[in-house]
Amino acid sequence: MEWNLLFWHFAVVCGFLLAAILVMSILRKQRTSSSAFAWLMVIFFAPYIGVPLYLALGGRKLKRDAHTKENIHLVGQDTIPLEDADPIDALLREYGIPGATCGNEVRLCQNGVETYNELIKLIDTAEHQILITTFILSRDEIGKAVVEKLAKKAASGVTVRLLLDDIGSLFTSRRFLAPLLKNGGKVAYFMPLLRAPFHGRTNLRNHRKIAIADQKLVLAGGTNIAKEYIGPTPFEDRWLDLSFVLKGPAVRHYLEVFQSDWEFASGETVNIIPPCRKVSEKSGKGVVQVVPSGPDVPKDPVHDALLTAAYTAEKRLWIVTPYYVPDEALAQALRLAAQRGVDLRVLVPEKSNHRLADLARGTHLRELAECGGKVIKYPHMVHAKVVVVDDRLGVVGSANMDMRSLFLNYEIVMFSYSKAEIKPVHDWVESLMKEGKQGVQAVGPMRDTAEGVARLIAPLL
Repeated sequence: MEWNLLFWHFAVVCGFLLAAILVMSILRKQRTSSSAFAWLMVIFFAPYIGVPLYLALGGRKLKRDAHTKENIHLVGQDTIPLEDADPIDALLREYGIPGATCGNEVRLCQNGVETYNELIKLIDTAEHQILITTFILSRDEIGKAVVEKLAKKAASGVTVRLLLDDIGSLFTSRRFLAPLLKNGGKVAYFMPLLRAPFHGRTNLRNHRKIAIADQKLVLAGGTNIAKEYIGPTPFEDRWLDLSFVLKGPAVRHYLEVFQSDWEFASGETVNIIPPCRKVSEKSGKGVVQVVPSGPDVPKDPVHDALLTAAYTAEKRLWIVTPYYVPDEALAQALRLAAQRGVDLRVLVPEKSNHRLADLARGTHLRELAECGGKVIKYPHMVHAKVVVVDDRLGVVGSANMDMRSLFLNYEIVMFSYSKAEIKPVHDWVESLMKEGKQGVQAVGPMRDTAEGVARLIAPLL
C-alpha cells in the first residue's frame, strides 16, 4: 500500500512538472495568443489528452525537430532592381527570399485534365531527371498510372526521385511503389510518423507540390496526385484546383527547395551544382518570385506577404481557398481592407472536405461580410489556393488561407508581378465567382456556439 501511494505521489509530481514545462514552452513558442490559449485550456482541463497531444503535435517550429532540417537558401539571380520592386517583393527580400526574377514563362493548368496531361507530358519528355514532391499520392488508378510512368522512365536510365509526405501518403506503401523501386527510382517519406511520434513531427507536414523535369521545367500549384484532383478525362466529383507550368530562371528556386527537402528526408543530395545552364535561360517575359514557407524558412513570409497585400491593396483583393481560418491579424487586415473600399472577395466551397474547418470559418466569413467584404460559395469542392491583388500581383501555390498552412506546414507559392501572368489568374478566379452564390446565411444559437468552439480550437488543427 505504501509503495502504491509513493508511486502515485511520484506520478502526480512528474505530471505537474511536465505540465509546467509544457506551459512555459507554449508561452514562449506559440506565435498567436489564440493558439497559446487553446493549448493551455486543453492541458489545464484535459491533461491526459492535452499533454500527449502537445508532445505529438508540438508547437510552432520546435527547435528539436524542425531545426534538424536546415533552412532553405535560395540563390538570387536576374532579380529586378529593388527600386522597381513591388512592396511585397521588397518585404520578402528582407526575409531572405530572393527578389522576383525576369524572363520566365508561366502557363496555367485550369482543371484536373490539363494538370494530368502536363504531368504525364513532363514525365514522358524528361531525358535526364524527374523530381517530384507531393503531399498525397493515392493508390487509385491515377496514382498507379503515374507510378508506372515513372518506373518506365527509371528503367530507361532517367534519374527519378519521389518525395511523399508520410501523413498525406500514409497508405501509399513501398509495395505499391515496387515497380518504381525495382527499376532504380528512389522514394523517401517526409518526417515518418512512427519514427518519433512524440517529437512534434506529426504537426510538421510537407504540403508542397512540385514536379521538375531536367532542371528546366516545373509543374507546381495546389494539386495532389489522386483521382479527385487529376485524371485523363473529366470526373463529376473532381475537386477544382489550379496548377501551372513554369520555365525560366525561377525554376532554379524550385530545384533548391526540392534539394533541401529530399536531402532531409533521404540523406541523399540531388546535385544541381554546378547549375544547369538551361535553367537560367530566359523563356518569356514573366516576373515571378518563388516563396517557400515553413519551419525551414525564417519568419512567416507567405503570411506576412498576404498581410502586406491586405494593407496595400487599392482596388481589388480576391481570395480563393478551400479553408478560410486566418489568424486574427490577417482576419483584421482583410476586414479593414473591405471597410476602406477595396473590392474584397473570398471564394470558398459551399462544403469542403473538412467539417471542422467549415465550422471554424463561419464567424470569420460573417464578420468579413459585415465589414463590406463579399463571400462567394462555390457549389463544388474547390482546392485551389489563389490570391489576386489589384492588377499587380497574382499568387498561386500550395498554401491555404488557414493557420496550419501559414504557420506550420512546409509550403511553396509563386508570386507573379507581370500583367501577362496576372490576367489569366484574374480571369480564372472571375469565372469561378460567376458560378458561385454570394452571401452568408444567419445562424441560430446552436450553430453559432459550435462555430465559436471550432474557431477556438482552430489553432490546434
